Amino acid sequence: MRPLYTFILYLSLPLVLARLYWRSLKNPDYRRRIPERFGRLSTPMVKGCLWLHTVSVGETQAAEPLVRRLQKQFPDLPIVLTTTTPTGSDRVKRLFGDSVIHTYFPYDLPFAINGFLKTLQPRLLVMMETEVWPNLLALCERQSIPTVLANARLSERSARGYARLGPFTRETFGRIGLVAAQSPADAERFLGLGLPSDRVRVTGSIKFDIRLPASLREQAEAMRRTWDGRPVWVAASTREGEDEQVLDAHRKVLRALPEALLVLVPRHPERFDRVALLCQREGFVAARRSTGEACGPGTRVLLGDTMGELTLFLAAADVAFVGGSLVPTGGHNVLEPAALGLPVVFGPHMFNFAMISRMLLAEGAALEVTSAAALAQVVTSWLADASLRARFGENGLRVVEANRGALERLFDIIRGYLTIRGI
Repeated sequence: MRPLYTFILYLSLPLVLARLYWRSLKNPDYRRRIPERFGRLSTPMVKGCLWLHTVSVGETQAAEPLVRRLQKQFPDLPIVLTTTTPTGSDRVKRLFGDSVIHTYFPYDLPFAINGFLKTLQPRLLVMMETEVWPNLLALCERQSIPTVLANARLSERSARGYARLGPFTRETFGRIGLVAAQSPADAERFLGLGLPSDRVRVTGSIKFDIRLPASLREQAEAMRRTWDGRPVWVAASTREGEDEQVLDAHRKVLRALPEALLVLVPRHPERFDRVALLCQREGFVAARRSTGEACGPGTRVLLGDTMGELTLFLAAADVAFVGGSLVPTGGHNVLEPAALGLPVVFGPHMFNFAMISRMLLAEGAALEVTSAAALAQVVTSWLADASLRARFGENGLRVVEANRGALERLFDIIRGYLTIRGI
């Protein structure tokens, strides 16, 4: 069935390129370095590297401590990081500079994968979370390149979708050398798709091993001073169709707490201008972080239209709403605000973080809402009651601390592969 899959990919190439061009109209970086997506790399041959695929911003951020640990333990090991998005590329550069090699992930076409592997000749491929590509895995197997699916998660919905492909799914997943699953439930789903039990381990989520910069609190206090002690909530990583609901909720919050400030942080930079216009159209006095506008007493919304500052906004806030959850996109990382001691609220669509969100709910560290009205009610109650939000925040910190250790377990697995292959 893989030849049919490949044939369909070739047929879809015009659509893939058209989509790339369409996205480049909003973000010109999508039209840059296109040859890399077809396996034509400008970097010289890097024989024997570790190839780590981190997809985009969230996975790259989560992988940072793993990369740091690998660089410290194996200082002579070249590390190649691949992403699929320009924002992921930018995050790699901000975090690691020239200490790693970045390139875009090649399309899952045999000629692109072969060109990529010929240049890099990796000794190990580590894929973060849910990256499963049939041709990539087949060609790595053919060239005896071990593969690890790290911090792996698989929702029930995704597992059902894969299961419909029957033998093709079993053949593809059977080529993964090892799955390091986030939870027993994830592990069971991988086993159900045909992986033998000796190639599936439960290591936990490395996102629990988040380490915050020592200077973060000081920077956050400085930011808070510019807000004159106002009650502040952050809507983090909002997606299309969600900003309207957040602004509606904020309008309701303002009725009870007129001084409240919303820091609205859209997930994708190509949406920054549209969200700014939306704030204006909805009648909110808004400031844009990117322009350095002062967030004065009359400002009701601060648009977080910069990259890499979400953690700072969260550290300076009182309450966090995690986006991608009021619309069916699966939610985003809830552990960062929890690790900062913030009470966390999210919508019903958290299937990408199902285990973690359930843990926070069960431990009284978060609340789930299904509407803008319910969101407003929760945010208002927390902003008005410091002891209540402190209780939720302390519960979140306890959950994070109790579940650390996945990074060490994952590192041991990778170290084992590298040691076997002569590092």
